Amino acid sequence: MEKISNHITYAEAIHSNTAKRYSIKNTPNEEQTNNMKMLAEKIFEPLRLWVGGPIKINSMFRSEELNKAIGGSSSSQHCKGMAIDIDDVYGHKTNAEMYEWICNHCNFDQIIWEFGDDKNPAWVHVSYISVEKNRNRKILAEKEFGKTVYKIIK
Repeated sequence: MEKISNHITYAEAIHSNTAKRYSIKNTPNEEQTNNMKMLAEKIFEPLRLWVGGPIKINSMFRSEELNKAIGGSSSSQHCKGMAIDIDDVYGHKTNAEMYEWICNHCNFDQIIWEFGDDKNPAWVHVSYISVEKNRNRKILAEKEFGKTVYKIIK
């Protein structure tokens, strides 16, 4: 089985219960796969080393059809293989600790504190384009009147 990186299998990177449920093809092309490998090399693997144990991947690659089925943004970087949603379910580090570590140690495009509360996000979204194009933008996702609102964090 092909691996995206030392700690991410190809199957893990494309896994989606929704895709399975609705028989949606979720297969990246070569460019998307290369983007996933770069994201893993620049963000996930250094984070994994610091965490010292497994990190749950909620979502990595999403085909456009899958992204539409789950109600994702039409400009989602997941569709390009440039984004990953991670969650500490194993107790090594909190989502807040992983968020802060990425902010302080990685060059990223966007990092999103996804819902949760002021102390800990429900999960962390992080994306990577390239050293030259990354914006290092920090965003807060929260619900207002039942709709998701994204706010830039300074």
